[in-house]
Amino acid sequence: MSSPVHPLDPSSSGRVTRGLFSDLAEAFGNLRAQKTRTFLTALGIVFGVGSVIGMLAIGAGAREQSLQFIERLGVRNILVESVPMNSPEERQQRRKVSPGLTERDVRVLESNIDGLEVLSPRRSLHPARVLPKPTGPIPELFGVRSSFEIIHNLRVDEGRFISPADDDASAPVCVLGALAKVNLLGYTSALGKFVKVNDCWLEVVGVLGEQLSEGAAQGGRTTDLNSTIFVPLNTFKYRFWDTNSDMKDDLDGVDLRLKAGQDSVTTAKIVTAVLNSTHRNADDFTVTIPAALLAQQQRTQTIFTYVMVAIAAISLLVGGIGIMNIVLATVMERTREIGIRRAMGARKSDIVRQFLTESVLISLSGGLLGIAFGFFLSWCIALAAEWKTIITIGSVVVAFGVSAAVGVLFGIYPAFKAAQIDPIEALRYE
Repeated sequence: MSSPVHPLDPSSSGRVTRGLFSDLAEAFGNLRAQKTRTFLTALGIVFGVGSVIGMLAIGAGAREQSLQFIERLGVRNILVESVPMNSPEERQQRRKVSPGLTERDVRVLESNIDGLEVLSPRRSLHPARVLPKPTGPIPELFGVRSSFEIIHNLRVDEGRFISPADDDASAPVCVLGALAKVNLLGYTSALGKFVKVNDCWLEVVGVLGEQLSEGAAQGGRTTDLNSTIFVPLNTFKYRFWDTNSDMKDDLDGVDLRLKAGQDSVTTAKIVTAVLNSTHRNADDFTVTIPAALLAQQQRTQTIFTYVMVAIAAISLLVGGIGIMNIVLATVMERTREIGIRRAMGARKSDIVRQFLTESVLISLSGGLLGIAFGFFLSWCIALAAEWKTIITIGSVVVAFGVSAAVGVLFGIYPAFKAAQIDPIEALRYE
């Protein structure tokens, strides 16, 4: 009497392997016989996978650019901005209770904020005249301390930034942003050259590299640090006059950088409380925390990514319905074939495996083409919209895995329906 075959017997595993390859070969042959139908069915998966990869690439690119921008602002920074006045009446009402943002506030903050590393007051104006005549918009003028370089992670390409000695002497020197330098002095070296802002000649002692970050809000707009001329704060104070100064505070803003390990959110609350006590709750300033912006941006980006992926996943759902529809139609067309296979000894599990293999092959082939389409879609978006896209391994794996799951899920019902066909009735089917 022969002994039963053990499930782990090598000959048993060999039969399973041969059966698997036989199913794949048969499924591939059946799909190849209906090339056009198979291709059109797979298109739903192609577009679905491509859309998922493309949407995730857009989200990843936007997230990286946002993180770079906010990190350039400084996650340890706290930015205090004065709120400009819109009318003489508003100015009169505000001055009854608050002197606005002044040097006194700077001294109060330096004395009362624990964990403060450096601080820089800031003043600004839009010059009426600049020489040499700029080829683009007239750059903004910023009066700042030397610590402004540290606070905003500025990169100097030529020369140096403003020094404390420049500020103490109210020296007529300046540092040009990257765009300001090109607009005023072209592409040659700018060190030692002079620019005239309003009625004051300034010697260029440094040129900044291109910055990713933007400056603080100025009267409801945001100033690009690349298109800015920086001068020492005292130079600004004693050599320049802002014709709109009556409608502004003495300072446009105060930028603070905290020591490592300090809680910027808690410190910002302290800054707000200190200033409210000196401004008598006049609501004439705002406090911005880049670290909080970073957290909010991450939450918003996560929601944005989920929404985009959900929209793209609809394409995969449609593709899965298409697979189910086509496999069901195939079952009807091959009813007689199913009956012959059952009459020759095929089990229900063999029929299920046959049709399930076909649906999985459709979804996998669509998934592979969809990956290529996703790369192409991301490239087109980056080229046409000038929007950075980043394709991650995770997005490719997720999209391809979902396409495989779609093939299984939407192939199960047609496969079991095929297995339930009565062999006798199938043989009579015409």
